[in-house]
Amino acid sequence: MNRLFGKPKEKAPAPSVADAIKTVDERADNVEKKIAQLDNELRKYKEQMKKMREGPSKNAVKLRAMRVLKQRKTYEQQLESMRNQSFNMEQASYTTQMLKDTQTTVKAMQMGVKDMKKEFKKVSLDDLEDLQDDLADLLEDANEVQEVLSRSYATPDVDESELEAELEALGDEIALDEDASYLDDALKAPVAPDKEPAAKLETNKDGIPVDEFGLPAT
Repeated sequence: MNRLFGKPKEKAPAPSVADAIKTVDERADNVEKKIAQLDNELRKYKEQMKKMREGPSKNAVKLRAMRVLKQRKTYEQQLESMRNQSFNMEQASYTTQMLKDTQTTVKAMQMGVKDMKKEFKKVSLDDLEDLQDDLADLLEDANEVQEVLSRSYATPDVDESELEAELEALGDEIALDEDASYLDDALKAPVAPDKEPAAKLETNKDGIPVDEFGLPAT
């Protein structure tokens, strides 16, 4: 049957929004090039008209310039329409992509919640409470062990009033000891004499100093 009638023609895939935007932008670029060519032509006509006198020749150039200007206006309207079409399609494409991203985000959040619920099922609040109770008991036992190890033995039984009196007396002694000014004199070095001390001389019965031989000292 296929040999007789041939295979049915397959339908071409519908153009995507991106393809449509690309096509419209290419057409708009071509229109912009045509407008630029018409602008160059208009400048030439203007230069000619400046150099020409009033008359039939100038009027003919003016008519050609008017015709080019009308074409330019038409192309400008077409260009604006195509740019608007491209913009609208871009906005539609952006909105569509945003909706797709939103759906992906929602699915990811749903999967996350599902996994969270699954993990919560593995956790027992009763087991956690028992664990906390065991931990508290162990800490209490550890404190008791520390108290036992820190006990002091053979401590004399002393009246607290006696300890307070002894502490006050000790404070007075410490206060007295803090005054160490008496050490200043002891720490002072003796001053060296400027000259040797003179030997002590004896005197006779008349009061005249004499030397060791009884002779008057000179």
